[in-house]
Amino acid sequence: MDQVECVIVGAGVVGLAIARRLAQAGREVVIVEAAEGIGTGTSSRNSEVIHAGIYYPAGSAMARMCVTGKQALYAYCADRGIPYRNCGKLIVATRPEEAEKLQSIKARAAANAVHDLQVLSADAARELEPALHCEAALLSPSTGIVDSHALMLSLQGEAEAAGAAFAFYAPLLQARVAASHLEIDVGGDAPMSLRCKWLINAAGLGATTVARQIDGMPIDRVPPAYLAKGNYFSCGVRSPFSRLIYPVPEPGGLGVHLTLDLAGQARFGPDVEWIDRIDYTVDPARAERFYPAIRRYWPGLPDGALIPAYAGIRPKIVPPAVATQDFTIQGPKDHGVAGLINLFGIESPGLTSCLAIADHVATLFND
Repeated sequence: MDQVECVIVGAGVVGLAIARRLAQAGREVVIVEAAEGIGTGTSSRNSEVIHAGIYYPAGSAMARMCVTGKQALYAYCADRGIPYRNCGKLIVATRPEEAEKLQSIKARAAANAVHDLQVLSADAARELEPALHCEAALLSPSTGIVDSHALMLSLQGEAEAAGAAFAFYAPLLQARVAASHLEIDVGGDAPMSLRCKWLINAAGLGATTVARQIDGMPIDRVPPAYLAKGNYFSCGVRSPFSRLIYPVPEPGGLGVHLTLDLAGQARFGPDVEWIDRIDYTVDPARAERFYPAIRRYWPGLPDGALIPAYAGIRPKIVPPAVATQDFTIQGPKDHGVAGLINLFGIESPGLTSCLAIADHVATLFND
């Protein structure tokens, strides 16, 4: 049986960032990925937003890693010429009762060390975005957008340059905890078994399944999995906005917001649709729910402008009745299995946080 120091399960943006971080630290790294290439799941089915760190509970892993990761990600992209734009966003209150919530959002952001939010009157917000309707707004100057595919290609390239090896079409079938190592069986066209000192489960939507396939992993330390689908629609007319537009958050997500790609094209979503199995189809009929939500802040959205685009799925580890969750990153001290690191519930802001998550995982090697 071949032996390697570190095996990472999952080649999404988080797995790639971890692979890069560990390989550059001189560790021997192999990444096994069930799909045909990098980032085919949640990493490529999101809004591509660089989040500021506004909404998360103070002291949470999401809050800490988003704020740290945002700074690291902007620097990483600027240094390497990865396309991004620090465009900013407006969080808009479209009803008088929502305006009161803006101050609490600002206070939560400040508790997360995000001190640049600015409260704007309706007139001030419309000076920035004339097509906007709102009662008041919060301006977040440090929010941005990034080309997630270019980012992932860069992470992969730097990991490979530092010696990391990738195996695609290589699903993990099972793993076993041995005395001083872990053993894994990988399927696909070229099945293999590997012995490793460290196994990092960064499988995203499949992370709980992977953990349950590890003989010796305490089953009571594996959280339940829930799937929250987010549908996106593109816009058939040119958007009049230069910033991202978010409504006041709703349970389960941040509402149907307007984001921009790097060409300035608008897209709307995600909504929240709880599902029982992975399904990326977008029902065109859902547009009827989008129109009234969007027109609360963009009254000028024309009829027939929404076109089904794509869907993503949030890897939730809390049920629909629970409004918030946190990143759950388990090291040996958490579950008692030497050499095993599990990453559960890495939903948004996972893309923003990827470099900070990778740094945190690297520290667990010293525990």
